[in-house]
Amino acid sequence: MPRGNFLPQIMVAPNGARRTKDDHPNLPITIPELVSDAIACHKAGADAIHVHVRDIKGQHTLDIGLYREVMKELETTVPNMLVQLTTESAGIYSPSEQRDILPKLGAQSVSVAIREFLADGECESAGRAYHQTFEKGTDIQHILYTMQDIDLLARMIAKDIVPSARLQILLVMGTYGGIPARFEDLEPLLSHVDKEIPNTELAVCAFGRQETRILSTTLKQGHNIRVGFENNLYHDNGEIAKDNASRVAEVLRFISD
Repeated sequence: MPRGNFLPQIMVAPNGARRTKDDHPNLPITIPELVSDAIACHKAGADAIHVHVRDIKGQHTLDIGLYREVMKELETTVPNMLVQLTTESAGIYSPSEQRDILPKLGAQSVSVAIREFLADGECESAGRAYHQTFEKGTDIQHILYTMQDIDLLARMIAKDIVPSARLQILLVMGTYGGIPARFEDLEPLLSHVDKEIPNTELAVCAFGRQETRILSTTLKQGHNIRVGFENNLYHDNGEIAKDNASRVAEVLRFISD
């Protein structure tokens, strides 16, 4: 069942932590490129952006200074577009470093992969970071990849390690550079969330070429989506997309068909 929405319905994820210009020449890397991409995606219908920033070498970073710079630029150029910051480790940041950074970001919204945050088993430290962040007015979207991740989050909510108010989930289907998402896996994942974590806001993203089909179905069911080059570079017909805005536009076109 659809829930009350705290995040906009359509979030674009324009770059991610791993892809480069070698993967696609229009992948935004710099802050000016991210801002330009955000403007185009907002015009195409996206009302939120999932932000990764890169250092001077083009590598993934959780640098707070860069995050503040990009938030300021986006708030100026696309003030009606919600900005979500990632805490993804990308094999660079330890769980303790992620937990230290989280309450300091000062963003409207952040995403946290629970399997990364709790990888060292430090539940007490994770709970402090979650609650401090939430108390500062930042919404947390919990990134889940599997049924086991859903079960883990349910246990952490029951123990009050994760705040139970304004719960937000992003189901990630498929994996980076590995297993593509399969449409037939969508309904079992949605049903498992309904069973184990009711009354949460639910969104979906999908790696691979079934992204359009999965996300358009998700939207039709009243849930939110995340779309963009972080997860997939291709349109439904197999053609490589021109840019992130064209990916947003295609998903919305499928909704109206």
